[in-house]
Amino acid sequence: MADFVSRLSLVCVFSAVVWSSVLTGRSDVMELKDLDFDYIAAEQETMLVKFYAPWCGHCKKLAPEFESAARRLKGIATLAKVDCTSNTEVCGRFGVTGYPTLKLFKNGVETSTYDGPRSSDGIVDQVKKQAGPDSMLLNSEKDLDDFISHFDPSVVGVFESSDSPQLVEFLKGANLMRDSFRFAHTTDMQLGLKYELTSEGVLLFRPPRLASKFEDSVVQHRGSFSITGLRRFIRDNIYGICPHLTKENKDQLRKRDLLTAYYDLDYRRNPKGSNYWRNRVLKVASQYKDHGLHFSVANRQDFMDELEEEYGLGTTEGSDMPFVTVRTRLGHKYTMREEFTRDGKSLERFLEDYLAGRLKRYVKSEPVPTNNNGPVKVVVADTFEEIVNDPEKDVLIEFYAPWCSHCKKLEPKYTELGQELSSDPSVVIAKMDATANDVPQGYDVEGFPTIYFVPALRKNEPRRYEGGREVKDFLSFLKREATNPLVLKGVKEEL
Repeated sequence: MADFVSRLSLVCVFSAVVWSSVLTGRSDVMELKDLDFDYIAAEQETMLVKFYAPWCGHCKKLAPEFESAARRLKGIATLAKVDCTSNTEVCGRFGVTGYPTLKLFKNGVETSTYDGPRSSDGIVDQVKKQAGPDSMLLNSEKDLDDFISHFDPSVVGVFESSDSPQLVEFLKGANLMRDSFRFAHTTDMQLGLKYELTSEGVLLFRPPRLASKFEDSVVQHRGSFSITGLRRFIRDNIYGICPHLTKENKDQLRKRDLLTAYYDLDYRRNPKGSNYWRNRVLKVASQYKDHGLHFSVANRQDFMDELEEEYGLGTTEGSDMPFVTVRTRLGHKYTMREEFTRDGKSLERFLEDYLAGRLKRYVKSEPVPTNNNGPVKVVVADTFEEIVNDPEKDVLIEFYAPWCSHCKKLEPKYTELGQELSSDPSVVIAKMDATANDVPQGYDVEGFPTIYFVPALRKNEPRRYEGGREVKDFLSFLKREATNPLVLKGVKEEL
């Protein structure tokens, strides 16, 4: 009896320590320590843990977003934090070497490092996808109807029993792809009959909001249940003829040549109005879907900054009718200048011109300079071909940004280089504002300044300049690489 009381006392003391750490303050984020981490983590089906240090600036920036996400995820998942400056055992055990580090746990077992967005919205979205099982078990027709009545597509496996080998494969795929797609399964074959599925298989349900007479709302898969087979089936069918392009799926959809109609689209507040224009795009898309071009619709406000920056669309331009663009995998851009007509004929004409190669690519360009006689030639997108791709000249071109401090530091040296070579008829020293002009294909400009050497007679072989940024460094490079001997301030260099 004494031993029992002693053990009970220890449990009570331990529990008090645990919950005192959890209940400190009014935060919705659990504060875990070395002593209680394993005990509490094991009780949480899904938990996102922030490993941090109090002095860390990034941790301080994340804190309010993390707190907001914890409040919004109540009842769905738990958000917790561990101060690694005072809880070195836990942090060391999970290999934390930088702050903040975020990790996902399922019933106390680490499942992955969280590399998603660090905003409240992003955390909520990502954690919701991780909460609960990889695939939801459906036991009735109501369960199925509730699951597929969702804003996003649904993937449902139908199997004969819980020990079906096909179900095992399906669950493996669901585990790997749950971040991107919603999965559920049932062992009631009757649920598949409504959708003409008479044997084990997978049903892909497109969102009800995107239902259309132009394509099936449900697609069957009876092929391989392997992860590869399932992934291919979803990839080929998930989006349909004309998906809703969003900030979340844009990178995936833009891996192919894509036409997008931008308009006042809002499926949550106005689904009927949103589908008014989509149905007109769908009607045309269904006729042209086999020509290698894909289609989508998007909320113009979600992409307004991009449309202004990349297509020159003003904030009031095209406010009622859809604004239509084509962006190819290579980054080539086209815009439909004719107003979108309700019968879809203008879109048909635009597509015919695009497929026939009659459209002129849209290129963002500053105006051509009226005076360009300085030692460094100013290049804009509209003069890139004329100046940089002049087959008789070697060109050294700097891609810069007006706000870049490194570019400002380089400017006097680059100008001096231009002055040194101002008498050389075979060499051009040039610069282009890469924030105000489209950079041509073949030039990888991710930071500033980025400098390329474009040799004469080999304009399809631009080479990134990786040398020093003093005048003598540039001259040494050009003496070595130029097609002809350099002419420095009127004096021809000897070989």
